[in-house]
Amino acid sequence: MRRHVIIGAVLTAWLALSATGAGAQLTHVPTANPKIPGVVQPNVLSPELAEVVRAQGAMLLENPASPAKYYGYNDDKPNLMPLPPPAALKDEAHKTEPDKNTYLRLQQQTGADPEYDYGTHFLFQGHESGPGTFPNQQGYITRINLDADVAHRVTLMATTDVDGKPLPTFDGSTWYPWAHRLLFTAELGNIGGVWQATLDVPSKVEDISGAFGRGGYEGIQPDSDGNLWIVEDAGGANGTTNPQAKQPNSFVYRFIPYNRSDLKAGGKLQVLAVKSKAHAGNIVFNNPSPDVDITSQDIRDLHTYGLVFDTQWLTIHDTAVNGNAPFDANLLAKGVGTPFKRPENGVFRPGTKFREFYFTETGDTNALTQVGSAGGGFGGLFTITQKRPSDSQGTLSLFFLGDVAHTGLDNIAFLTKDLLVAVEDAGDGLHGQRNALDSAWLFDARSDYSNPATQPIRILAQGRDPSATIDSAVPGTGNDGDNEITGFHVSDGDPGTGGILGAKNPKPFDGKWRVFYTQQHGDNRTYEIIPNPSVAEAITGDGHDGHDGHNGGDRD
Repeated sequence: MRRHVIIGAVLTAWLALSATGAGAQLTHVPTANPKIPGVVQPNVLSPELAEVVRAQGAMLLENPASPAKYYGYNDDKPNLMPLPPPAALKDEAHKTEPDKNTYLRLQQQTGADPEYDYGTHFLFQGHESGPGTFPNQQGYITRINLDADVAHRVTLMATTDVDGKPLPTFDGSTWYPWAHRLLFTAELGNIGGVWQATLDVPSKVEDISGAFGRGGYEGIQPDSDGNLWIVEDAGGANGTTNPQAKQPNSFVYRFIPYNRSDLKAGGKLQVLAVKSKAHAGNIVFNNPSPDVDITSQDIRDLHTYGLVFDTQWLTIHDTAVNGNAPFDANLLAKGVGTPFKRPENGVFRPGTKFREFYFTETGDTNALTQVGSAGGGFGGLFTITQKRPSDSQGTLSLFFLGDVAHTGLDNIAFLTKDLLVAVEDAGDGLHGQRNALDSAWLFDARSDYSNPATQPIRILAQGRDPSATIDSAVPGTGNDGDNEITGFHVSDGDPGTGGILGAKNPKPFDGKWRVFYTQQHGDNRTYEIIPNPSVAEAITGDGHDGHDGHNGGDRD
């Protein structure tokens, strides 16, 4: 057995030791990295962990094609590193921002080189930004070949769909095994939606928004029945008397397909409706004055520990009745479903048979929000509970209430069956307000966070690479500034129906289960998190020298 597998197995067992969640967890990183103008900051992980770069921005694709020639940069400008002004405003290449990761173990994958063996371990990503004017920017899909040398490390999958139309920029991704398709979501409001892609190169990509609708879709996950749960990120209007707070405007959806092997065949799109405790009926917002919604009792109730709300899935579009032309899902959901303050991603809790679904709420990403934590200004984490994944009714409750130190929660993944990682996307403005860059937080699903003494553990204090540091100081270049943690992903890569996220209890670092995230913006590095060999040796008493980290069979 390889030494890194032994180390990983020890760390996996160590994570699972505590029955209460209070003992054998990763060590808390005591502080976030501060936001200091002109200062580059390193990433800081829990000492039990380390990270390895698997791909980064200036890496040339093995099959470059304009505008997608590099992993994290477009070819629209001559410089792949940011420059000081005024050159930055005209010469800095656009950064593509690789987003949510999907890891698969696959056989006989081909690429641009017919003579090359690409191995069996792959990481798929859509890119969130592209050249052009928002929202009409061109995106693309890439595959990181984890077993390949640098020349073959990243393959361009597609820049256009089967009709020759440029792909939009993508945010979310998942694997849908029943149809053998990758699914990508575009967080672009009424021109967003869902696209499906084949695994071959070049990939055949189709817009299937005639079935799913158009919306600010981001998180997307299948359940064991083949339904797809979609979490929308669509920012609402700012208030008038509460100008630093936003109106809830994003919904949680469920798509029930007619034919799991062919999503284009259509189905029913449903929206989550939450029953109010303040009045008869469901919680629905769309008042002409945003302040009415922003300060409502319903919002305060949703962000109160201990309250359990009845939920119902309501159909807003049925292709058998309404046809298969693309439609505005967010518009149809208004007045029917319950909007939240930017819920971005969700995942099923392992070991629950898809009865528990956790999702993040980003909030206002503004330290000055007038509504504070109690009014959802800092978002949080919610749990939907149902007896069966296809049930029409269930309950919703608050799992964690955000505050200024734990806010902007975005990507989410279970590290083990009980330990949940949620990462921040607080944004440059809030970074400055609180003088803290983003963090990745470890929660225990067995813990009660209504107790002020119970706090999540910071396992990653995001730093800021040189490119992001310069971009942060030079607004207006078209590129974002501070780095963001995105695409936190824990998977064993099983492409079967029994391998969807939530079907198995994760065992990170055991030789099969792997952990990835992307340090978005700046140099756009995608990392694999591995056990820190030196710390694991201290736990095990193994005194071997050298580093034998989990490299997935890398040849370079």
